Amino acid sequence: MEGGSPVLYVLAAQLCAVYSEPALPLVVNTWPFHSATQAAWKALAAGGSPLDAVEKGCAQCEVDQCDGTVGYGGSPDESGETTLDAMIMNGNTMEVGAVANLRRIKNAIGVARAVMEHTKHTFLVGESASLFAESMGFVCEDLTTNRSLSIYSKWLDQQCQPNFRRNVIPDPAKSCGPYKPVRGSPEGKTSFPQKDVDLHSHDTIGMIAVDRNGNIATGTSTNGASHKVPGRVGDSPMIGAGSYADSSVGGAAATGDGDTMMRFLPSYQAVENMRMGADPTTACQKAITRIQKHIPVFFGAIICANNTGSYGAACSKAPGFTQFHYSVYKPGRSQPLEEIVDCL
Repeated sequence: MEGGSPVLYVLAAQLCAVYSEPALPLVVNTWPFHSATQAAWKALAAGGSPLDAVEKGCAQCEVDQCDGTVGYGGSPDESGETTLDAMIMNGNTMEVGAVANLRRIKNAIGVARAVMEHTKHTFLVGESASLFAESMGFVCEDLTTNRSLSIYSKWLDQQCQPNFRRNVIPDPAKSCGPYKPVRGSPEGKTSFPQKDVDLHSHDTIGMIAVDRNGNIATGTSTNGASHKVPGRVGDSPMIGAGSYADSSVGGAAATGDGDTMMRFLPSYQAVENMRMGADPTTACQKAITRIQKHIPVFFGAIICANNTGSYGAACSKAPGFTQFHYSVYKPGRSQPLEEIVDCL
């Protein structure tokens, strides 16, 4: 060997191996919800499973009421009520638990896990989901707060603007209803003026946790879109839309305009992109651009991680939304790292 002793090369390689940080375990979640990232990391560090980490992380956001878009006291619907959606997925077994339109129960991610572990079902919704949660020992509590009442009152004072109605009378741009359908509305695409994105009206925590052996779990929790039509369910609790996990490949989670994103199953698509050889960043980008082929401008973002500890993200540029911030905890750090990606 030219230029040096073989022994020195071996020693140098050993030193590099000693001082290079491992890529796993790993926690990645949408938005800079660092307390959630920290809670998930602590669960992994204490020997918990990726499912434990996802549940603890999302539950922390539910307690913190992250950005007012997760947990109780946020995003009141047209009747002023806050309801919750959540899902959790085991990437080893492909088991999923999900709840939507959950009422009176603050710990939505916990109920989702109970669906997965204490029933043979996958998805429970509405009042029946709440009754199931109560039977499982979850505490029945009011999800309304002074803040959510204030948001609702202000919305009523503004003639119920904005709202999600269309092709109805009276004019939903000027009235609170009650509404009736307009007969004979034209079929096909309906265009709406693009407004600046309100990051606090369509938001979610989506989380990916990978343990040191590459086992993966994902999950989401949200209180949905502000001023939604009662009963509306977005992408967050939908398997393959809100999140998806397969420990043989990786995991992904999405956030943004759920009514748009859920039509394309972007989390599932991103995991399949990784299965076909794409790195996490490219996998996320391909899932975003696939949606953009049909809807060029929309608010949305995806995080991805594979089972070896690589991670990435991508987002779709919309008015008022040009960068996406997300949170990462990985070996060698004493606190979560805030990552930023420019939107496509």
